[in-house]
Amino acid sequence: MTSTSTLPDIGQRERAKEERRQRIIRAVRDLIRETGDANPSMRLIASRAGVSIATAYNLFGSKQAVVLAVLEDRQNFKERFASLKARNPIDLVFAAHELAVSYYTHDPEFYRPLWRALLDSSGKSDMSIVPPERQAETRAAWRTVLLQARDDGYLDKDESIEWLERSLTHSATGAMLSWATEALSTEALLPSAGLGYAYILSAAATAKGRPTLKQRIASYKASLP
Repeated sequence: MTSTSTLPDIGQRERAKEERRQRIIRAVRDLIRETGDANPSMRLIASRAGVSIATAYNLFGSKQAVVLAVLEDRQNFKERFASLKARNPIDLVFAAHELAVSYYTHDPEFYRPLWRALLDSSGKSDMSIVPPERQAETRAAWRTVLLQARDDGYLDKDESIEWLERSLTHSATGAMLSWATEALSTEALLPSAGLGYAYILSAAATAKGRPTLKQRIASYKASLP
């Protein structure tokens, strides 16, 4: 039978493990902000965190996992997305959009380098910041909201939710690319991306959904710098 005297030691080891994990996460976040490089070496990460490379790999498994842990540590987006409330499904789409963009506008020094790495098409990056599974999960969440809008009569019942979501994603990605390369200011990101959403949704909206979208278009136009 295992002695209960070992339990405090196990708890202490777990706390020490979590403390090292948090140090590594902070190190990556600080390095990205300071250098603008979203792909720091594991050696640099470990050195900044004050741990060995072996410890960093043991705790996370890969450098990609470290960066993803940083994103999860900063966002908790899924939990906040699930708790969003709105008057109708169209407003919920824009509430989710504004929640997502708020992370970037509140901390551009951290997120701009991440988006540059994410959108890098040079083929030189040795990691993909957002794996396909996570992208699929995020897109499924957006489709659920759009499906609700269609079921509630705000979008045309014959409209393809899959293609509507893809169009919104492409529009948002274009705005993020412009922002990541600093062609679009941080102040203009939210209204610019929101305006794209509103125009796309207007093409699929019913008479019930158009007034909400018309208000959104006017509001975002007025907010543009």
